[in-house]
This record gives sequence, structure tokens and C-alpha cells, in this order.
Amino acid sequence: MSEKIQKVLANAGLGSRRQIETWIAEGRVTVNGRVAVIGDRMTLTDKICVDEREIKLARSRAQQSRVLLYHKPEGEMCTRNDPEGRPTIFGSLPIIRNSRWICVGRLDYNTSGLLLITNDGDLAHKLMHPSSCIEREYAVRIRGDVTPEHLHALRKGIQLEDGKACFDQITDGGGSGTNHWYNVVVKEGRNRLVRRLWETLNYTVSRLIRIRFGNVYLPSNLKRGKHVELTDEDITSLTLFLNQLEMHRQAQS
Repeated sequence: MSEKIQKVLANAGLGSRRQIETWIAEGRVTVNGRVAVIGDRMTLTDKICVDEREIKLARSRAQQSRVLLYHKPEGEMCTRNDPEGRPTIFGSLPIIRNSRWICVGRLDYNTSGLLLITNDGDLAHKLMHPSSCIEREYAVRIRGDVTPEHLHALRKGIQLEDGKACFDQITDGGGSGTNHWYNVVVKEGRNRLVRRLWETLNYTVSRLIRIRFGNVYLPSNLKRGKHVELTDEDITSLTLFLNQLEMHRQAQS
């Protein structure tokens, strides 16, 4: 059975579908010696090359899906290489053979907490796609007391430079002055969204920690800079969770 090229390569762990579509548009992908174009399909018996390097699909496709839960510390980048020489999360991950780790979304340099890392491109695509509307929960420390009017505005929505956004949930975590914590939930992965919502109302975010992604929680005993690998049961639970979200989305449309 044939499938779109970007799906096959994503399943082989080469990157996200969007990234691979860019490679195809740039003419970097060939199938059976012919330069591929967006929309082309292929099978696992076809010879596919990226930058003239043949990709061994049968072995990659058969490889077991793996998912890591990584506790990202502040001061690490989510890119593979940083022009400024700053450390990246990939320097802390185990070596993986015949595949590559894909980071599910990003946390900025000054944000810590839960990151999911997988070798399964199709799973990564589903987890990152905007239509999934997966909840991301953060613990955020704010300097100063937040007014009831501003809490209402954060729930209702605030106009940012790239569109309106809001917190789906806000829970007071206690504290006061320079040590007041809130738990907030968003359903999209826009860049620095949590920080920007608070900063638009002139509040300073002094700590930001992602504690949940969908139905996966950051373990309280997992130290920063360390990872645990999800079990097969955990991955099945995550897949079922995604299927339920999709069924709900289709029912609402």
C-alpha cells in the first residue's frame, strides 16, 4: 500500500511531516531516482534518498516506537545545534540506532519541565498538530498580586500580536509578593504563549515549569536533566488519548 512520502519518512523518524515537506519542496528527496514533489506517494519497496543518501525504510519502519519523558532544566535549548554554543536537550538523551529523536514541541531557554521525545514521526506529528488541542499545564510564579480583573481577562482572552489567546484554566497555587504561584492550562503551542499573556498585563514571570502534556504528568521524583522511558502500556494510553481527542473533535465539527 502506498503512502505519502512525508508520512513514510516521518514514521522512519527523520523529522516532522512539515519539515519533510520542506525538504521535498527544496528538491532534496528522490524516489527511485526521480525528484519527488509534494503529493507523491511511495511504498516501502521504493528506493528513497534524502540529500542523495538512501534511507533504509524497512528497518526503520519495523523499529519499535519509543517515547522519553525528559525533565528539561532552564538553560537548555530544544534545537539540535545552537549558534551561540548553548547546551541542547539532545546532549542529555540516550543514543538511538537507525533513527533519531524528535522533540514534541519546545520549551524556551528559561522554561523548565516536561518534554516528550520520540522516534515515531507519526506520533510526534499527531501530538504537535494544532487540531489536537492538547492541554499543556504550567506552574508559573508571578511577581506581585494579580487583580481579579486581570484574572478575568486572562480567562476571557487577550489580543496578542499573533491573535487572541487565553488560559483555559487558572488555579491559584498560593503564595504572595514575589512568590505567588498559579497553575494555568493552554491548548495550543504558540511560542512563549504563557509568558506573553502575563507580560501583556505587566506581570513578571520569574519561574515557568510545564507539569503536564495531555495525559502525561511530570513525575515529582524526576530530577532536572534526567529522563524516563514510557512503557508500552504508557504509549498505548497516550495513543488512546489522542484517538479520543480526535473522536471528540469530529463530533464537534
